[in-house]
Amino acid sequence: MTEATPRPVRPEGSKPALSAAIATVEGERTGHPRHASRVRDVYDRLAARYGPRGWWPADGPFEMIVGAILTQRTAWTNVEKALANLKRAGALSPAAMRALSAGELADLIRPSGFYRGKARKLLAFLDLLDERFDGALERLLAAPGDELRPSLLATHGIGEETADAILLYAARQPFFVIDAYTRRTFSRLGIRPGGDTYNAWQRLFEESLPRDAALYGEYHALIVEHAKDACRAEPLCDRCALAGVCETGLGRHQVAGDERVVQDAAADDEQVEDLVVAEDAGERVRPA
Repeated sequence: MTEATPRPVRPEGSKPALSAAIATVEGERTGHPRHASRVRDVYDRLAARYGPRGWWPADGPFEMIVGAILTQRTAWTNVEKALANLKRAGALSPAAMRALSAGELADLIRPSGFYRGKARKLLAFLDLLDERFDGALERLLAAPGDELRPSLLATHGIGEETADAILLYAARQPFFVIDAYTRRTFSRLGIRPGGDTYNAWQRLFEESLPRDAALYGEYHALIVEHAKDACRAEPLCDRCALAGVCETGLGRHQVAGDERVVQDAAADDEQVEDLVVAEDAGERVRPA
């Protein structure tokens, strides 16, 4: 989702200073005190490695919302092609998109994949905009998050991740976005909530961090960048900014050391047999 050169919805270079934000809420009760310091430490490490991400890559809130729907089950490069088609057709505004037939819209967003279904999702969002907010995007974005989120979730094709991305990056409201990258990275780190549900993961972050939309947006973008760079399905631990604090990475390092000890012992004593070290002994958690 970050392969494009960002055209930020929020001002570029405005990376929130986590230490300063924490200072304003020092002593505030959190629901995950055991994890809070580690969650904050991970942010600092990722920010130091990757710098400001300037997310979301969009020219404005409506383009951001369209991108959030189109990026479901596809790579961001495909979304860029679909967005470019919409721009060339002059259809990247609520009024212009509303004037298209379902078939015309589907054809324009074809590069994003699952284009007929995604066209229905975009039209469902426009229905929400018309029926609840008189077609005014500004009114939708100004709605209180606790009221807007249920309306988004009740809209065809918008799940928790997409709804929270819209709330965070378009409406600038503090809802932490949880995706597969987040689950995978933090499970490997050994930072997990009590239950593996979207709400449990979201509470872990929201109760460990100051309630700040810019901070949440930057953190989510850093997690995505890290997952693409190092914490892949098959992790590249040798290039990981979190290697020194990662339960899985440290386990893999220990396994590699144990294997060398076994190999050296076998070379010294040919009578040593059946010394087996599990290749993935460090993988004590299942990646999301």
